[in-house]
Amino acid sequence: MRSFYYDLHTWAADEPERWAAWVAPCPVPPSELRGLGVRRRRTNERSADRTRQRQPLLPLLVNYVETRYDRARLLLERADRAAESEVFTHEGTEYRRIRTEADRKMLRHGDDVPTRVEEMDSGRIVHIGTEEEGAFWEWAAVEALRHSGVRIEELCELTQLSIRQYQRANGEVIALLVIAPSKTDRERVIPMSAELFHVIASVIRRHARVGRPIPLVSRYDAHEKVWSAPMPFLFQRQNGTTPMVFSTATVQVMLGRICDELAETHKEFRGLKFTPHDFRRIFATELVNSGLPIHIGAALLGHLDVQTTRGYVAVFDEDVVRHYQEHLHHRRQVRPDGEYRDTTDQEWTEFEEHFDRRKVELGSCARPYGTPCQHEHACIRCPMLHINPKMLARLEELETDLVARLQRAEAENWLGEVEGINLTLTFLRGKREETQRRAQRPTVELGIPGRRLPESG
Repeated sequence: MRSFYYDLHTWAADEPERWAAWVAPCPVPPSELRGLGVRRRRTNERSADRTRQRQPLLPLLVNYVETRYDRARLLLERADRAAESEVFTHEGTEYRRIRTEADRKMLRHGDDVPTRVEEMDSGRIVHIGTEEEGAFWEWAAVEALRHSGVRIEELCELTQLSIRQYQRANGEVIALLVIAPSKTDRERVIPMSAELFHVIASVIRRHARVGRPIPLVSRYDAHEKVWSAPMPFLFQRQNGTTPMVFSTATVQVMLGRICDELAETHKEFRGLKFTPHDFRRIFATELVNSGLPIHIGAALLGHLDVQTTRGYVAVFDEDVVRHYQEHLHHRRQVRPDGEYRDTTDQEWTEFEEHFDRRKVELGSCARPYGTPCQHEHACIRCPMLHINPKMLARLEELETDLVARLQRAEAENWLGEVEGINLTLTFLRGKREETQRRAQRPTVELGIPGRRLPESG
């Protein structure tokens, strides 16, 4: 309000004949603004505390949606192979494939029949096709949100046209995700990680499994109050016979339902909810804490001001920010003017070769360009290490060696050695569990693109 009245004063100075009649003292006195900075700090503190509380629980949530989807997918595959009334065992539970009279009637007309099974112990009828569909979209929404950091509106607006690719000089192809203008009305591009690309490819594969392209659907924008043009939205599903795009409320309800189910077995989730924006804040925190410059994080998140991104980073205290800003200011002062020039071919080649040098024994290192290893090549403890699933056997060998060393250290009462080995074992087992979970993801085969025929006429 005060800014509006200030604008009127400014405009009146430039065009008095038009705006002078509207100039008036602001009805909001300066006293009303007292404590505004304190209230903003308290808001930021509550937001940071929310992120710190949910960040350690994210692996539990991810593991739950992955496990639920895997179980439903494997049970559906087993049930589809079973004949009517056939009894089969899956994960220690006996099921019987059933068809109702309505299903048989649909079969006679050549229609698709939903897959249903009956639990032999409880007699419960499981609509496994519907359960697998719901489990897939819960998994896809969680994975897409946590690996991209997009806003919920941007997630619902993703289309097949949002996927682009960039080919480097050495032939490597990098997948890109183009985020349509949303809150800031500015388009941005996100390089897709392997995990994010897998999710997007899985969504496309699911839509194309019936042999037709992604349906063109119109989406209603609740903010703009308009319907979009028909587009191949990724997050859409059949509602009866009509395809409909996921709404933001639908994704929020899905996350709430997941947290309620987790609360039954994990007390940490009791009274706690994950929102789509929580994934965005955790994504920003992990980006900056892993060494990515904060201005690059701001570009990936679509923030116009670095200060906004800094408010998202939960563990960045004021002391760290102050010293970091002083370091940047000093570095800009001493940097020669000659460094502000276009890159040479040799420099660009070295930049591309950096990605080849990140290969290590157990996988690949995600340390930023031009930075040395900060952990003295203690890769097992390093959060930058991404384990290659093919090296799981090597992890088993390392664990066996560490356990033997731990027993020797305990026998000799080397307490410092015991503490260090236990810490290394914790990191090793955590990385192994994460790698095994990623290795269980089914491979998505997109096929070979065909050659486009020339248009007639």
